[in-house]
Amino acid sequence: MSELLFVNACVRGERSRTLALARHFLSEYAKIHPEVTVTERDLMADRLEPQYPEVLARRDELWNAGKLDDPSFAPARQFAGADSIVIAAPFWDLSYPAILKIYLERISVCDITFGYDADGNSVGLSRAEKLLLITTRGGNFSLPETEWMESGARHLKALCAMYGIPSFQLLCAEGLDDVRNDKAALLAQAMGEAETLAASF
Repeated sequence: MSELLFVNACVRGERSRTLALARHFLSEYAKIHPEVTVTERDLMADRLEPQYPEVLARRDELWNAGKLDDPSFAPARQFAGADSIVIAAPFWDLSYPAILKIYLERISVCDITFGYDADGNSVGLSRAEKLLLITTRGGNFSLPETEWMESGARHLKALCAMYGIPSFQLLCAEGLDDVRNDKAALLAQAMGEAETLAASF
C-alpha cells in the first residue's frame, strides 16, 4: 500500500484558509484513492527544534557515527519513504511560516533525502514521485510584475530537485485579502481545482 505524507504547516489551525483547502483536497483524494494511506505530520503538534548550535552539533555527531537510525532523523526517513507528499502552508512574508523552514532543515539529511555520487554530484534519495504545495495568498503573486517576489513555492520546487522528486505542483488561491475581489468566489474556485487535481495527483 502506498503512502501520502501530509505536512501541515498551517499555524492558525482549523481557522486557516490554507488548511480548509488542503482538507478538501485530501478528502476528495481519499475518495478516489482508497488504497493510499494518508499520514499527517502536524508541525504545530510535533514541534521540531531549530538547528541551534547544540542541536546541530548532536546531529553532526550522530551523522559522523553513521547512526542514521537515531530518532532525531525519523522525520527525514519518513519524508524520504513517502510515495507522494502534500505540504499545506500559508503564504507569509513572501514565503511560508518559520515552522516549515525548520522542518525542511531537519529533513535535509545527506544519505537520507539526498546524497552524492562517486563524482561528487548531488543525487536525490527521496522515493516520492510528486510533491504538491497547497497555499493561499492575500495578494496576487502570479502576475508578471509580482511573481519575482514569491519565494516559498520556488524554494520548495528547488528542494524537490535536490531530493530527487521529479514533479512539483502548486494549488493556490490568491487575492483573498484584496477588497476588490470576491473572496468566497476565489476560494470556491480553488476548491474546484482541488477536486480536479485530486483525480490526477
